[in-house]
Amino acid sequence: MFQNMGLYDRIIRVVVGLVLGGLYLGGVVEGTTALVLFVIGLVMIATSAIGFCPAYLPFKFTTKEK
Repeated sequence: MFQNMGLYDRIIRVVVGLVLGGLYLGGVVEGTTALVLFVIGLVMIATSAIGFCPAYLPFKFTTKEK
């Protein structure tokens, strides 16, 4: 699997993922919305960790510099 995410894209995803996780763990949001935001946060952190975003594939989009 190749990487299609650049450094800044990965940093932004980690920050947003941590914020979403913090909202869930801090009890700021509740219910189904909290679970959805928490899962989105986990996915953002996971895709940032591996440097690959499957949503970019159909559009042949990359933020990684060549």
